[in-house]
Amino acid sequence: MIYAYIEGLIEQAINVELINSMDKTYTRNQVMKLLHLETYPDPSVPAKKLPIPNLLDDLVAYAVEHKVIDDIFSEKEILAAKIMNCFIAHPSTINSIFYKKYNESPKKATDYFYDLCKNSNYIQMERIKKNIRYPVETPYGKMDITINLSKPEKDPEQIKRERETKTAIAYPKCLLCIENEGYPGRVDHPARANHRMIGVPLYNETWFFQYSPYMYYNEHSILLSEEHRDMKIDSKTFKRLLAFTDKFPHYFIGSNADLPIVGGSILSHDHYQAGRYEFAMTNTQVAYTFELKLVPQVRSSVLHWPLSVIRLQGRKADDVVKAAEHILDTWKNYSDETANILAYTDDMPHNTITPIARKRNALYELDLVLRNNRTTAEYPQGIFHPHQDVHHIKKENIGLIEVMGLAVLPARLKDELAQIQNYLLGKQHELAAYHKTWASQLKSKYGNVKSKEIAEDIIQKEVGKKFVRILQDAGVFKNSTTFARFIDVLNK
Repeated sequence: MIYAYIEGLIEQAINVELINSMDKTYTRNQVMKLLHLETYPDPSVPAKKLPIPNLLDDLVAYAVEHKVIDDIFSEKEILAAKIMNCFIAHPSTINSIFYKKYNESPKKATDYFYDLCKNSNYIQMERIKKNIRYPVETPYGKMDITINLSKPEKDPEQIKRERETKTAIAYPKCLLCIENEGYPGRVDHPARANHRMIGVPLYNETWFFQYSPYMYYNEHSILLSEEHRDMKIDSKTFKRLLAFTDKFPHYFIGSNADLPIVGGSILSHDHYQAGRYEFAMTNTQVAYTFELKLVPQVRSSVLHWPLSVIRLQGRKADDVVKAAEHILDTWKNYSDETANILAYTDDMPHNTITPIARKRNALYELDLVLRNNRTTAEYPQGIFHPHQDVHHIKKENIGLIEVMGLAVLPARLKDELAQIQNYLLGKQHELAAYHKTWASQLKSKYGNVKSKEIAEDIIQKEVGKKFVRILQDAGVFKNSTTFARFIDVLNK
């Protein structure tokens, strides 16, 4: 009976402190309304003992079976979010609880909010568990490889409805805007009824902190501007990033670059990504240090990393910001034709930075990844972008997460790599055309592979090597000599 699932959801919500036991009747009635139930049996009906995501799936399945909603992806997502919204307090209440806990410690505040977002199914942990993830050893440290399987496949009817929808609705303006908080969703915009944000003041502006529903790494979060405005990397960016690490010293925070090709997927809304995770780049070795004459009190170094990275460390945030601003201004106008680097084509800028900030050993630490988005006839996707010979693994932009050493690879690779594994084992296979050259190279290198475990290990290691190559393609300085020329310019 459907009532057992409703009672189970209420019981679980009480257990994880989404609601209080005094809220049972009110919440039950709200869920009943959404499921078009007008009556209810004895409220003492036994509760179904299942996790929240499973109970939610069963309630949505009931709604489809009883024609409450159509069996369409968007309608199911909208209903699931609306049901969970019945169990979540208003933003003002959540913000009040967050800052009460913050007064005890920043970690207690983020722990509270992170648990709330998981328990309310805004972060869909059951889907995220489907992702494939493993570490690989590289010359730059242990990197992470992920194949993203958490986003459900859209059914044909959903795709048809999206094509037929020619909405002129500009609300919310984008997927990040504050207007997404509590937004019910529609066929062409995701359900966000169970979405909540925390207001964070930064330099006379209000920014909003939320967790990513896709969770590529531990406590993957987003800090977004209240104002809908384009991404921009400037001195204010560096100030905000370091100020955030003061407020949440247990988190790193970084920004995608602000130009196409080298930027993130959403350049129309100023935002940063944060979290509680140590990427390979965080702990990579320093290749060498150098003095930045303008700010000698800041320790400056070049990292041993496939991209071109300068790390700044200082005791005062203002000193680190001053050094970063100087590097950004110099880099924006820097050209070196021998390294294929041009600052401008006519009035079109090509140089920018991907910055990452953290607190370490009482020091402010700011990594500046130098980026260039120039294209040519030979490299139409970008000179400093994954080159065509690695597109069979990844051809999308290299954003902040990949820059730090976590590969986010497309879902297609799950089945495609399984076919390569079969090929190495001498089993029947269906190789994608774009993998055939690579698969042949692996066969020549490793010969007859004896077991599934060995084949799987080979593929994981070789995908790791491809990811390193992808990052190397994105690096603007291919050797220490070209990097040194830029450092010389910094000190003129």
